[in-house]
Amino acid sequence: MSISLSMCRLIRQPLTSNVQCSGKKLNMRQIQKENVVLVMGATGTGKSKLSIDLANYFPSEIINSDKIQIYEGLDIVTNKITLEEQKGIPHHLLGTHNPNIEFTSNDFREKSTSAIDLIMSGGNLPIIVGGSNSYLEALVDDDDYNFRSRYNFCCLWVDVSMPILRSYIDQRVDQMLNSGMVNELRPFYNPNGDYSKGIRKAIGVPEFDEYFRRESYVDDETRKMLLDKAVSEMKINTWKLAKKQLGKIDWLKNVKRWNIHRLDATPVFKKHGKEADETWKKIVAEPSAMIVAQFLYNSRNPANVVKSSSNLRVPISQGDLMATATC
Repeated sequence: MSISLSMCRLIRQPLTSNVQCSGKKLNMRQIQKENVVLVMGATGTGKSKLSIDLANYFPSEIINSDKIQIYEGLDIVTNKITLEEQKGIPHHLLGTHNPNIEFTSNDFREKSTSAIDLIMSGGNLPIIVGGSNSYLEALVDDDDYNFRSRYNFCCLWVDVSMPILRSYIDQRVDQMLNSGMVNELRPFYNPNGDYSKGIRKAIGVPEFDEYFRRESYVDDETRKMLLDKAVSEMKINTWKLAKKQLGKIDWLKNVKRWNIHRLDATPVFKKHGKEADETWKKIVAEPSAMIVAQFLYNSRNPANVVKSSSNLRVPISQGDLMATATC
């Protein structure tokens, strides 16, 4: 067996033997790494849904990496996954921090690393999911090489064609409006508020500033005009965010050379109801599960691993799993 410092798979059995790699003798204990899965994509593409699907295939816990969903509050505006949608899967760094205090990339690196260690101590797989790719980059490519020296990581990218995604984003903002978004936003309005930090950076808060400033002093027609303007600006700025997120993924994939597996979910967004669910399972959920099975177990038949793992939530560390690695 040959081992590479940059590509060491999951090792579950204690190993004490030394091996040769590139002319150097290495102790297996020194290079043993654990595994982390990253789920990325533009806003609205289904990242949270995929993370739940994966957690139903593999015993997992989820770490949020959306820099706005980190904060308490604005669940509708920030499109946080609901308790019902979480399906009992433990979530970390989701709606947990003071909305008025800036949560930085350094904060995320520290807190997410602690969460990873906690999840692994229970024998589960950490799945990090969110649209803030700058957070993921800060974690993975930290200055002291701490993450890469300790973990292998597998990146899944849920992608949707831009015209389809833009239409969906517009529909989602309309759904937010119908779900009570304005009333949720109102307590966060502050005429002297700072929109450059904390949860007030969320798309929707600054866009509704003028509406809240003037709503008590204008007639119904003007109020509706201000509302329509705020909603329109939300749609435009959400679309700008999606394009920025896609640009960052392109940077990570093609410039920084991250190995990112792209899942094209576009056909799902062209269907509805049960047909959409079946298409998602076929072209996104199941292929992603097989990619993760290959990553975790280095299996030549990942479909068998996925089939046997489905709905079997036992700690990974309890299995006698040993994977190979190559130089």
